[in-house]
Amino acid sequence: MSTSATVTGRRGIPAAAFVEDVQTYLSQLNLDVNSGLAFLQERLQQYRVVEMKLLAQQRDLQAKIPDIEKCLDVVATLHAKKGTGEPIIADFEVSEGIYSRARVEDMGSVCLWLGANVMLEYSCEEATTLLQKNLENAKASLEVLVADLQFLRDQVTITQVTIARVYNWDVHQRRLRQGSPAASES
Repeated sequence: MSTSATVTGRRGIPAAAFVEDVQTYLSQLNLDVNSGLAFLQERLQQYRVVEMKLLAQQRDLQAKIPDIEKCLDVVATLHAKKGTGEPIIADFEVSEGIYSRARVEDMGSVCLWLGANVMLEYSCEEATTLLQKNLENAKASLEVLVADLQFLRDQVTITQVTIARVYNWDVHQRRLRQGSPAASES
């Protein structure tokens, strides 16, 4: 039936088995050609939905990583100016397209948005540690997502090949049943 009968999925994504013998494949699943093709088309659609979700997660992480790196740079700048008595003049975004200027004199701590409208105050050292950990986690998550997407693309390709093989097998079987001379030549 397939080259890897014990193919398993990756993180909830079911693996597609490569079909060597279409007739055996269909009989083992107890399906006719149309049902087999419908099953494979449905599986292909499921893969597409998962791919869209993974691509959205990838875009979010790719946007998040530069933001974390910028925060790390800001915290490093604040930490470097700490104790010098020299104020920092900073422009910051209040709202989309609206900026304000601030004079920051005491740089002993920073406030970080954690999400869900939560902000906490950290020392520069704690903030750096937290941001470094978040950056490492985001990069690791991105690597896993890229691997998941590659696995998913492989499954899509295998499924598309299987659909083509089932369809071609069906055409060949119909020609044989009709006694077509073209079928005996191939």
